[in-house]
Amino acid sequence: MRATSNWLEANARFRPGAEALVELASGRRWTYAELHADSLRWAGRLQAEGVRAGDRVAVLAPNRAETLLLLFACAEVGAVLFPMNWRLADAELAWQRHHAAPAVVFVDPSFAGRLAGIALTEDPGSEPASGPGSTLEAPWVLLYTSGSTGRPKGALLSHRQLHWNAVNTQLACNLTAEDSTLTFTPLFHTGGLNCLTTPLLWRGGRVVLARGFDAAESLAVIVSERISLLMGVPTIFQMMADHVDFNGADLRCVRDALVGGAALPMPLLARYRSRGIPLRQGFGLTEVGPNCFSLPPAEIERKWGSVGLPVPHVAARLVRPDGTECGADEPGELWLSGPAVCAGYLGDPAATAAAMGDGWFRTGDLLSRDAEGYYTVRGRIKDMFISGGENVYPPEVEAAIAELPGVAQVAVVGVPDARWGEVGMAFVEPRPGVALDSAAVIEGLAGRLARYKIPRHVRVEASLPLTASGKLDRVALRAGAVGEVGS
Repeated sequence: MRATSNWLEANARFRPGAEALVELASGRRWTYAELHADSLRWAGRLQAEGVRAGDRVAVLAPNRAETLLLLFACAEVGAVLFPMNWRLADAELAWQRHHAAPAVVFVDPSFAGRLAGIALTEDPGSEPASGPGSTLEAPWVLLYTSGSTGRPKGALLSHRQLHWNAVNTQLACNLTAEDSTLTFTPLFHTGGLNCLTTPLLWRGGRVVLARGFDAAESLAVIVSERISLLMGVPTIFQMMADHVDFNGADLRCVRDALVGGAALPMPLLARYRSRGIPLRQGFGLTEVGPNCFSLPPAEIERKWGSVGLPVPHVAARLVRPDGTECGADEPGELWLSGPAVCAGYLGDPAATAAAMGDGWFRTGDLLSRDAEGYYTVRGRIKDMFISGGENVYPPEVEAAIAELPGVAQVAVVGVPDARWGEVGMAFVEPRPGVALDSAAVIEGLAGRLARYKIPRHVRVEASLPLTASGKLDRVALRAGAVGEVGS
C-alpha cells in the first residue's frame, strides 16, 4: 500500500466487505472492495484519455456514482476532479470550461447538447490501472465559487484539506464506520461532496446517493436504509417536515442532522426536536473546511442562532477593519486558518494572495463571538445572499442586468423569502427616454444566469439613491426592499 491519500485503497484493505455506496437511481450497491476496484477501472479510462498528474477532469452530471468513482480515480492518477454546476446557464458553463481547461469532459446523457464531451456511462470500458497516486498537498477537487466581482473563482481543494475536513467532521459528529448518510444535495457543491459524503468514505461508512432531492423519496429512504446522518439547507428540511409522510415516518435511526447555507428557523428546529432529531446549525465555506463550526447537541436550544464552536484543527479570529481583534459580541470579519484551508484559486494569484496571503483566510463574513466562545453569523461583507442554499453575489447579477438594452444603473440586494430564505430584488434605473418593465428585465436574464440568480422582484425607478460619495446607496435600497417584501 502506497502512502497516498486514496482512502478507498485503505478501506478496501480493512473493510473490504462493508457497504460503501448505494445509488438509488440504478439500485447499484458497492462494497469498499468493489468501489476501489471500479475506481481503478476509471483510472485506466483516464489514462487512456491521456490524463496525467495535475490535469483537470470535468464531469457534468446529476448526482451519480461515477462522479465519486472519478474522484478516487483522480486520486490514483494525481488529477483534479472538476464537478460542474449543471444549474448554471450554458454561457456560464462555457466560461468555466475555458477557465479550467480540463483535459477531458464527461457529460451525462441527460445534459447532451449543453456541453461538448464524452458520454458518461456506467462502464468505463477499461481495465484496472494504477497510477502515481497523490500527495497531501496536491489539488484534488476544483470547485467554483460565485464571483463577488462579476466572475467566479476556482477554489483548489487539496488532499490535505479534504483529509483534515474528514478528521474534523469525525470529531465534531462522532463519525463511526457504522454511520450512513443520504446525499441529495448536488455533488458540485462542497455541501453535497464534503460535508458528510467524503468524510464518511474516509471513515469507512456508507453513502446513499440520490439524483436530487424529493421529500417523499428522502423520507422513505431514511427509513428503509436506516440513515443516521443528514445534511441540508433549511429549505430541504422544511420541505420534508411539510410532507404528509413526515409524522408517520420512523426517523429514530437519525442521530444527527446538520443545517448549513442559511439560518435555521426556531419553528423548524422545534419540529425536528419533537421527533427526537437534533437539528443543529453549522457553518463553513468552500475554501475552508467546509465543516468549520459545530454546535454541540446539548446546546442546540440554549444557543439557538449560533453556529457553535470552531471544530478541532480550525483556528478562528474576528477582526476589525484595522486588523485588531474584536471583543465579545462585537461583529468582525471571520479569519480562519489550519490544514483545512484550500490551496488557493486556479490561475488567480492576486485573489489567492488577497484572501490568504499571511496564513489566514479572510472569509468576508461578519460574525460575532459571545463570552462563552460561541459564534453567530451577523452578515456578509460582500453583500452575498443565499437563496435555497445557493450563494448569490449581487455584482455578478448586476453585471448581467447592466448588459440589457436601456439599463443605466442597477443594484441587487437580498430580501427575505419564506421558501428560499432569501431571493434577489433588483432596482433598475432606465436610460433617459427608455421604457423598461420588470417582466422584460427578468425575461432578458433567461439563459444568461442560473435561475436561482435571477431576481424574483424587480423595481424600475426613475433614479436610484446615491451616497454622499456618489455610490449607489445599498443600505437605503436594502432597507426599503426588506420593508416592502416583509421580514
